[in-house]
Amino acid sequence: MKKIIIILILFLLTGCGVKNNNSRPNNNDMAANKKILMVISPLDFREAEYSQPRKIFEENGAEVKVASIQDGTAIGAEGTKVKIDLTSSQVVVEDFEAVVFVGGPGMLKIKDDESLLVMAGKFYKGGKIISAICAASAILAKAGILNGRKATGWSGIKDDLEAGGAEYTGQSVTVDGKIITADGPDSAQEFGEKIIELLR
Repeated sequence: MKKIIIILILFLLTGCGVKNNNSRPNNNDMAANKKILMVISPLDFREAEYSQPRKIFEENGAEVKVASIQDGTAIGAEGTKVKIDLTSSQVVVEDFEAVVFVGGPGMLKIKDDESLLVMAGKFYKGGKIISAICAASAILAKAGILNGRKATGWSGIKDDLEAGGAEYTGQSVTVDGKIITADGPDSAQEFGEKIIELLR
């Protein structure tokens, strides 16, 4: 009898009958080892459209790099400063799984920038996830990426989207294949979450 009791005690102490919680997948690592490029204007980018998606990306284990048309420090519409990691002409598309074009008044001023249009086209040809929010959706249209696609964005660029062959949905977030567009800062969280969903 003593031997049976000892065996039972040893069995319980070794934890053989305890479920190992470490075997459950960690939702925070669903995008681990994935790299995302966020593209902002050097001046007057929209902070919420940058910070909210970035927080979601990093909480899910993704690595984020920031690009703009010039190096140095970008300044948001509300004064937020962000260090630029590389210029748009320095971007190696193969290094990233997704690109995110952030809107704001400053992006309206550079939506025709050749380096941004070329870069967007390379991400598209590379089969990467391409996303844009608010005014930045115009870049995708001008790069020829939205022809025959459903897309949304700030209502002020509806003509740009339709001129690029897009079907303007007016939705908060629109997903068409690997292309994700959103209408503005109020949709920034949903926008970021949709990008993560496609990355998984």
